[in-house]
Amino acid sequence: MAYGWRWLRSLLFSGLVYASMLPIGLAYAPWAIMSRDGAVAAAHLWCRFVIWLARVLLGLRCEVRGTPPTHEVMIAAKHQSFLDIIMIYGAVPRGRFIMKKELIYTPVLGQIALRMGCVPVDRGRRGVAMKQMMAEVRAGRADPGQLIIYPQGTRVLPGVDAPYKMGTAAIYRELGQPCVPVACNVGLFWPRRGVMRRPGTAIIEFLPEIPPGLTPAVFMKELEAVIEPRSDALMAEAGFPISVKER
Repeated sequence: MAYGWRWLRSLLFSGLVYASMLPIGLAYAPWAIMSRDGAVAAAHLWCRFVIWLARVLLGLRCEVRGTPPTHEVMIAAKHQSFLDIIMIYGAVPRGRFIMKKELIYTPVLGQIALRMGCVPVDRGRRGVAMKQMMAEVRAGRADPGQLIIYPQGTRVLPGVDAPYKMGTAAIYRELGQPCVPVACNVGLFWPRRGVMRRPGTAIIEFLPEIPPGLTPAVFMKELEAVIEPRSDALMAEAGFPISVKER
Protein backbone atom coordinates (compact mmCIF):
# COMPACT_ATOMS: atom_id res chain seq x y z
CA MET A 1 0.00 0.00 0.00
CA ALA A 2 2.83 2.38 0.92
CA TYR A 3 4.56 1.66 -2.39
CA GLY A 4 1.39 2.35 -4.37
CA TRP A 5 0.81 5.64 -2.55
CA ARG A 6 4.40 6.73 -3.17
CA TRP A 7 4.06 5.82 -6.84
CA LEU A 8 0.91 7.95 -7.14
CA ARG A 9 2.63 10.88 -5.45
CA SER A 10 5.57 10.47 -7.82
CA LEU A 11 3.22 10.44 -10.80
CA LEU A 12 1.51 13.60 -9.58
CA PHE A 13 4.88 15.22 -9.01
CA SER A 14 6.07 14.41 -12.54
CA GLY A 15 2.88 15.79 -14.04
CA LEU A 16 3.15 19.06 -12.09
CA VAL A 17 6.84 19.44 -12.95
CA TYR A 18 6.21 19.36 -16.70
CA ALA A 19 2.85 21.12 -16.61
CA SER A 20 4.35 24.07 -14.74
CA MET A 21 6.79 24.82 -17.57
CA LEU A 22 4.08 26.26 -19.80
CA PRO A 23 2.49 28.86 -17.47
CA ILE A 24 5.86 30.03 -16.15
CA GLY A 25 7.26 30.25 -19.68
CA LEU A 26 4.26 32.16 -20.96
CA ALA A 27 4.21 34.52 -17.97
CA TYR A 28 7.87 35.43 -18.48
CA ALA A 29 7.81 35.40 -22.29
CA PRO A 30 7.45 39.19 -22.79
CA TRP A 31 10.41 39.88 -20.50
CA ALA A 32 12.41 37.03 -22.04
CA ILE A 33 11.84 38.43 -25.54
CA MET A 34 13.29 41.77 -24.47
CA SER A 35 16.15 40.49 -22.34
CA ARG A 36 18.03 37.33 -21.43
CA ASP A 37 17.34 38.31 -17.81
CA GLY A 38 13.70 37.35 -18.30
CA ALA A 39 14.57 33.86 -19.54
CA VAL A 40 17.02 33.34 -16.69
CA ALA A 41 14.45 34.52 -14.13
CA ALA A 42 11.82 32.14 -15.56
CA ALA A 43 14.21 29.18 -15.41
CA HIS A 44 15.28 29.99 -11.85
CA LEU A 45 11.67 30.29 -10.72
CA TRP A 46 10.84 26.92 -12.25
CA CYS A 47 13.88 25.30 -10.58
CA ARG A 48 12.82 26.69 -7.19
CA PHE A 49 9.29 25.41 -7.74
CA VAL A 50 10.47 21.89 -8.59
CA ILE A 51 12.82 21.76 -5.59
CA TRP A 52 10.05 23.00 -3.29
CA LEU A 53 7.54 20.54 -4.73
CA ALA A 54 9.95 17.64 -4.30
CA ARG A 55 10.34 18.45 -0.60
CA VAL A 56 6.63 18.96 0.05
CA LEU A 57 5.18 16.16 -2.05
CA LEU A 58 7.92 13.53 -1.98
CA GLY A 59 10.00 14.18 1.12
CA LEU A 60 12.98 14.67 -1.20
CA ARG A 61 15.30 17.44 -0.02
CA CYS A 62 17.86 19.04 -2.31
CA GLU A 63 21.20 20.09 -0.82
CA VAL A 64 23.91 22.14 -2.54
CA ARG A 65 27.41 21.81 -1.13
CA GLY A 66 30.53 23.74 -1.98
CA THR A 67 30.55 27.20 -3.50
CA PRO A 68 28.58 27.69 -6.74
CA PRO A 69 30.62 29.84 -9.14
CA THR A 70 29.41 33.29 -10.07
CA HIS A 71 32.19 34.15 -12.53
CA GLU A 72 32.80 32.89 -16.07
CA VAL A 73 33.68 29.22 -15.83
CA MET A 74 32.96 25.88 -17.40
CA ILE A 75 31.05 23.55 -15.07
CA ALA A 76 31.66 19.85 -15.74
CA ALA A 77 29.18 17.74 -13.82
CA LYS A 78 28.28 14.17 -13.04
CA HIS A 79 24.95 13.52 -14.75
CA GLN A 80 22.58 10.97 -13.20
CA SER A 81 19.12 12.40 -13.78
CA PHE A 82 17.05 15.47 -14.66
CA LEU A 83 17.38 16.59 -11.03
CA ASP A 84 21.08 17.45 -11.27
CA ILE A 85 20.27 19.76 -14.19
CA ILE A 86 17.65 21.54 -12.09
CA MET A 87 19.86 21.82 -9.00
CA ILE A 88 22.97 23.03 -10.82
CA TYR A 89 21.14 25.60 -12.89
CA GLY A 90 19.22 26.82 -9.86
CA ALA A 91 22.49 27.31 -7.94
CA VAL A 92 24.36 29.49 -10.45
CA PRO A 93 23.42 32.99 -11.64
CA ARG A 94 23.85 32.72 -15.43
CA GLY A 95 24.00 29.07 -16.40
CA ARG A 96 23.65 27.76 -19.93
CA PHE A 97 23.82 24.29 -21.41
CA ILE A 98 24.98 22.56 -24.55
CA MET A 99 21.72 20.89 -25.54
CA LYS A 100 20.24 18.66 -28.22
CA LYS A 101 19.19 20.70 -31.24
CA GLU A 102 15.74 19.08 -31.27
CA LEU A 103 14.86 20.80 -27.98
CA ILE A 104 14.77 24.26 -29.56
CA TYR A 105 11.53 23.23 -31.33
CA THR A 106 9.77 22.55 -28.02
CA PRO A 107 7.06 25.20 -27.59
CA VAL A 108 8.02 27.94 -25.10
CA LEU A 109 10.75 25.81 -23.48
CA GLY A 110 12.93 25.84 -26.59
CA GLN A 111 12.76 29.59 -26.98
CA ILE A 112 13.41 30.18 -23.29
CA ALA A 113 16.47 27.91 -23.54
CA LEU A 114 17.84 29.88 -26.48
CA ARG A 115 17.30 33.15 -24.65
CA MET A 116 19.14 31.68 -21.64
CA GLY A 117 22.16 31.28 -23.89
CA CYS A 118 22.02 27.51 -24.35
CA VAL A 119 24.06 26.10 -27.23
CA PRO A 120 22.08 23.75 -29.55
CA VAL A 121 24.06 21.03 -31.35
CA ASP A 122 23.21 18.14 -33.63
CA ARG A 123 24.54 15.19 -31.67
CA GLY A 124 23.72 12.76 -34.45
CA ARG A 125 26.68 14.01 -36.52
CA ARG A 126 29.64 14.12 -34.16
CA GLY A 127 32.19 15.92 -36.35
CA VAL A 128 29.76 18.60 -37.46
CA ALA A 129 28.38 18.88 -33.93
CA MET A 130 31.83 19.54 -32.47
CA LYS A 131 32.59 22.28 -35.01
CA GLN A 132 29.19 23.83 -34.41
CA MET A 133 29.68 23.62 -30.67
CA MET A 134 33.04 25.38 -30.86
CA ALA A 135 31.61 28.13 -33.07
CA GLU A 136 28.69 28.67 -30.69
CA VAL A 137 30.98 28.68 -27.66
CA ARG A 138 33.24 31.27 -29.27
CA ALA A 139 30.25 33.42 -30.19
CA GLY A 140 28.91 33.09 -26.65
CA ARG A 141 31.92 34.72 -25.06
CA ALA A 142 30.19 38.09 -25.40
CA ASP A 143 27.41 36.77 -23.14
CA PRO A 144 29.01 35.99 -19.75
CA GLY A 145 27.87 33.03 -17.74
CA GLN A 146 28.60 29.51 -16.60
CA LEU A 147 28.67 26.90 -19.38
CA ILE A 148 27.35 23.62 -17.94
CA ILE A 149 28.44 20.40 -19.66
CA TYR A 150 28.33 16.69 -18.86
CA PRO A 151 31.68 15.06 -19.68
CA GLN A 152 30.22 11.56 -19.89
CA GLY A 153 27.75 12.81 -22.49
CA THR A 154 24.64 11.19 -21.03
CA ARG A 155 22.91 10.25 -17.79
CA VAL A 156 24.80 7.47 -16.02
CA LEU A 157 23.13 5.14 -13.55
CA PRO A 158 24.52 5.15 -10.00
CA GLY A 159 27.22 2.53 -9.68
CA VAL A 160 27.92 2.31 -13.41
CA ASP A 161 31.18 3.48 -14.99
CA ALA A 162 31.08 5.37 -18.28
CA PRO A 163 33.99 6.99 -20.14
CA TYR A 164 34.69 10.71 -20.02
CA LYS A 165 34.62 12.13 -23.55
CA MET A 166 37.45 14.22 -24.98
CA GLY A 167 35.02 16.80 -26.35
CA THR A 168 35.03 18.21 -22.82
CA ALA A 169 38.76 18.91 -23.10
CA ALA A 170 38.24 20.65 -26.46
CA ILE A 171 35.68 23.01 -24.92
CA TYR A 172 37.92 23.60 -21.88
CA ARG A 173 40.85 24.52 -24.14
CA GLU A 174 38.71 26.73 -26.40
CA LEU A 175 37.19 28.68 -23.54
CA GLY A 176 40.46 29.19 -21.68
CA GLN A 177 38.47 29.38 -18.42
CA PRO A 178 38.68 27.52 -15.12
CA CYS A 179 36.56 24.38 -14.81
CA VAL A 180 34.42 23.67 -11.75
CA PRO A 181 33.72 19.93 -11.31
CA VAL A 182 30.41 18.87 -9.75
CA ALA A 183 29.72 15.56 -8.02
CA CYS A 184 26.27 14.23 -7.14
CA ASN A 185 24.15 11.37 -5.81
CA VAL A 186 20.79 12.49 -7.24
CA GLY A 187 20.21 9.38 -9.36
CA LEU A 188 19.49 7.42 -6.19
CA PHE A 189 16.33 9.46 -5.64
CA TRP A 190 15.28 10.62 -9.12
CA PRO A 191 16.16 7.73 -11.46
CA ARG A 192 17.11 8.09 -15.09
CA ARG A 193 13.93 6.30 -16.15
CA GLY A 194 10.56 5.60 -14.62
CA VAL A 195 8.08 7.55 -12.53
CA MET A 196 9.09 6.56 -9.00
CA ARG A 197 10.88 9.22 -6.93
CA ARG A 198 12.31 8.38 -3.51
CA PRO A 199 12.53 10.43 -0.30
CA GLY A 200 15.91 11.40 1.10
CA THR A 201 18.56 14.04 0.54
CA ALA A 202 19.77 14.58 -3.02
CA ILE A 203 23.14 16.33 -3.08
CA ILE A 204 25.20 18.14 -5.66
CA GLU A 205 28.65 19.36 -4.61
CA PHE A 206 30.70 22.05 -6.33
CA LEU A 207 34.35 21.02 -6.04
CA PRO A 208 37.53 23.17 -6.18
CA GLU A 209 38.08 24.58 -9.66
CA ILE A 210 40.64 23.23 -12.09
CA PRO A 211 42.75 26.09 -13.51
CA PRO A 212 42.88 26.78 -17.26
CA GLY A 213 45.85 25.87 -19.41
CA LEU A 214 46.29 22.16 -18.69
CA THR A 215 46.90 19.75 -21.53
CA PRO A 216 43.81 17.78 -22.62
CA ALA A 217 45.13 14.51 -21.20
CA VAL A 218 46.06 16.00 -17.83
CA PHE A 219 42.79 17.91 -17.60
CA MET A 220 40.62 14.87 -18.34
CA LYS A 221 42.55 12.71 -15.87
CA GLU A 222 42.18 15.30 -13.11
CA LEU A 223 38.50 15.89 -13.87
CA GLU A 224 37.58 12.22 -13.58
CA ALA A 225 39.82 11.78 -10.54
CA VAL A 226 37.86 14.37 -8.56
CA ILE A 227 34.29 13.79 -9.77
CA GLU A 228 34.08 10.01 -9.54
CA PRO A 229 35.42 9.42 -6.00
CA ARG A 230 33.40 12.32 -4.61
CA SER A 231 30.21 11.09 -6.30
CA ASP A 232 30.89 7.63 -4.88
CA ALA A 233 31.28 9.17 -1.41
CA LEU A 234 28.00 11.07 -1.71
CA MET A 235 26.21 7.90 -2.81
CA ALA A 236 27.78 5.93 0.06
CA GLU A 237 26.58 8.64 2.45
CA ALA A 238 23.06 7.96 1.18
CA GLY A 239 23.45 4.23 1.77
CA PHE A 240 24.38 3.09 -1.74
CA PRO A 241 26.73 0.05 -1.69
CA ILE A 242 29.70 1.29 -3.70
CA SER A 243 31.18 -2.22 -3.65
CA VAL A 244 28.67 -3.20 -6.37
CA LYS A 245 29.92 -0.55 -8.78
CA GLU A 246 29.96 -1.99 -12.30
CA ARG A 247 33.07 -1.60 -14.40
